[in-house]
Amino acid sequence: MKLVLASGNAGKLVEIREVLADLSIELVAQGELGVSDAEETGATFVENAILKARHAARMSGLPALGDDSGICVDALDGAPGLLSARYAGEHGNSAANIARLLEALNDVPDARRSAHFFCVIVLLRHADDPAPLIAEGRWPGRILDAPRGSGGFGYDPIFFDPTHECSAAELDASVKNRISHRGQALSRLRELLAKGI
Repeated sequence: MKLVLASGNAGKLVEIREVLADLSIELVAQGELGVSDAEETGATFVENAILKARHAARMSGLPALGDDSGICVDALDGAPGLLSARYAGEHGNSAANIARLLEALNDVPDARRSAHFFCVIVLLRHADDPAPLIAEGRWPGRILDAPRGSGGFGYDPIFFDPTHECSAAELDASVKNRISHRGQALSRLRELLAKGI
């Protein structure tokens, strides 16, 4: 099956390809097909994932995988949340987003820096699919005082995973792909695909 990934995020593409590598799925980034980014006008991660997938499916004529994810910080009432990729203003500027988040948490003690990554992955068989496959994943942790590690992307350097006692950017990619919010959502999607749903 050939699927278009409704994202221009290279990090997401690599992660998703690795997790789905043993399935007979050819994953193509929407940019390779000349598909632009969809407007993310939804009020939830689910709505945005569907908007992205529907746009990519309509523009490409292929089944589409839409992903929307973000980091939600409890002390900030769930922010940056839906605005995670553009928290500092410019879409996808990870360094600026991290700097803004650390500044917002400057006076917040470790005990109150709990956070979680959340991911929704939607598979639309065609643009007008009335029953998309929807899978979710949640990865709990906390926000560090400063970046650590050089792996991953986005907020990974400041997200501390308590089960491995390191930042997401310090995890081996195979471990991260198994335990992360996106890894969990992809695992659930695999189960749905295996059942032929």
